[in-house]
Amino acid sequence: MCNRITAEIESAGSIPFDRYMNLALYEPGLGYYVNGLHKFGASGDFVTAPEQGGLFARAVARQCTEVAESLGSDWTLMELGAGSGVLARDLLLALPVPPAEYLILEPSAPLREIQRETLDALPETLRDRVRWLDTPPQPPLDGVIIANEVLDALPVARFGRVDGRFVEHCVGLGEQRFNWQESVPGRRLQAALEQLAQALPEPLPDGYVSEICVDLPDWLETISAPLRRGLILMIDYGYPRAEFYHPDRSGGTLVCHYRHRAHFDPFVWPGLTDLSAFVDFTAVAEAANSLGLEIAGFTSQAGFLLGLGIHDAVEQARDDEQRLKLAGELKRLTLPGEMGEKFKVIGLTRNFDERLSGFDLMSQLHRL
Repeated sequence: MCNRITAEIESAGSIPFDRYMNLALYEPGLGYYVNGLHKFGASGDFVTAPEQGGLFARAVARQCTEVAESLGSDWTLMELGAGSGVLARDLLLALPVPPAEYLILEPSAPLREIQRETLDALPETLRDRVRWLDTPPQPPLDGVIIANEVLDALPVARFGRVDGRFVEHCVGLGEQRFNWQESVPGRRLQAALEQLAQALPEPLPDGYVSEICVDLPDWLETISAPLRRGLILMIDYGYPRAEFYHPDRSGGTLVCHYRHRAHFDPFVWPGLTDLSAFVDFTAVAEAANSLGLEIAGFTSQAGFLLGLGIHDAVEQARDDEQRLKLAGELKRLTLPGEMGEKFKVIGLTRNFDERLSGFDLMSQLHRL
């Protein structure tokens, strides 16, 4: 991976950080998500909410069921980047009326194989509903599109503020490793930064460093295009814009994961280390509005899961051992010091105005 990135830098002099991040994560055969190395669970680099146990999927299934009841039995569920396949498996088992099709948009061949192995545990009648895609399906799609921890892996541009102007942080070659190099922002990034500056209550101070996902609107347009009627459910760690670009968050949100340890040097072990950035959920809402999608709800993961009755499972546990296990899982998913407040949930709808229980309990729409 280092040789591939080095060759591109030597050819160009330096490359934008979003290009570096794209190579490190998605370069065929070499990038983090496509090189076949194990990523998820206790033996990987991080544990996602579905891998904590079955409670997360059970709650998401309830939200999907509300939508399915309005759409009818011929509904579709599409998951973007299904990871280890655990969420797909548990959703199919939890849904009282399974979708006519469960589509998995997954370009990584190694991850598809992991997902197939996970889904082998399903009854054949459910396995037969699963279909893998390289690109979004042709419209129309009536149903639910789920993106759990997908937005944070979209490549981001890195920028700074110097002498009252924006600079782009690019990646160059030092004596023995990659390093940061300041450059004049490219045209698209400069336009995005000017829009950001206009949206913030006051200018960012000199020395401020952060990230912005310039490709977010185009990405959302691509994945939402098939949806004729239904819900797009996005779950990820992030903030509303005012908190994302708060003056005190002056070092940005870029974070790296390797073997369950977080670090903040994206140039360490490219291709072996996960790179991600927190999500600006206000930017998601703005992109959705520009595409004619409705912002149906925004809340914390705790608010979403508790609104869907995730705590009921603990109260209905068959014995003390199961109750203790489920209580631990519930705490990891909902406590502020765990995943409960760090992770947010946004619901986007098209031609669908029915109630969504996950956003009733602790609506945070006003924060966007």
